[in-house]
Amino acid sequence: MIRAGALKAGVAGNPIGHSLSPLIHRAWIAGAGIDAVYDPYEPQDEASFHALVDIGRAGRLRGLNVTAPFKLAALAAADSVSDTARRAGSANLLVFEGGRANADSTDGLGLMAALAEQAPDLRPGGRPVVVLGAGGAGRAAAAALSDAGAEVRIVNRTHAKAEALAADLGVAAVSLEAALDGAALVVNALSGRPDIDLSRLPEDAVLMDMTYRPLETPFLVAGRARGLTGVDGLAMLIGQARPSFEALFGVSPPAVDVRRLALEAAR
Repeated sequence: MIRAGALKAGVAGNPIGHSLSPLIHRAWIAGAGIDAVYDPYEPQDEASFHALVDIGRAGRLRGLNVTAPFKLAALAAADSVSDTARRAGSANLLVFEGGRANADSTDGLGLMAALAEQAPDLRPGGRPVVVLGAGGAGRAAAAALSDAGAEVRIVNRTHAKAEALAADLGVAAVSLEAALDGAALVVNALSGRPDIDLSRLPEDAVLMDMTYRPLETPFLVAGRARGLTGVDGLAMLIGQARPSFEALFGVSPPAVDVRRLALEAAR
């Protein structure tokens, strides 16, 4: 039973049943001892998503995390947009206040937090990094890494799309062959396994896969077999959830091992 005074938030996407966000945020809610609920929402289409946003504007939701396929719709529906979300080209967080929907993106923070946790020796500033994919996930990754001072190289099957993204962010769009030379980091922002020659990467290169189902993707498995450091998508999911939780509930996430809980649930 939902308590009348509880802060209500959640995550919206379609499909949403696979999402680990409710587990993570509920564990933090319990650990922090706050009166709040966090539920999954599965709008059937964009119109249904906008109806959910209107519920938030009416004061019946504190906020929403947003996942595929509604991140662009969240950006478009917002009354105000942070510079981070505008640069990322999408929003994964809507916070409702005074009848307004305020959009932000914590995806870049999540990516950088995952790298800091699982590849602590990586220093992307001034070094070439490769982002595979020019969709929403790739854009958020490219923006965050560019802001960190990296020399970002965008690779996409449709080169024109990579060029458009590169021009927007002030980075480079290159062929896959040229991209790998000297790359300190390769981020897979594609939905599947990329076909790349890992032997062309330096021995200290880092691979990151933004997918967390499965946790050990074929891309990461191949990289680890070559002795490369791998960074998984679950670390990014938790990394982007931390600032989201604080924005939604006004407190920092407590010291709960949500990664262990997520791994147990994924099994």
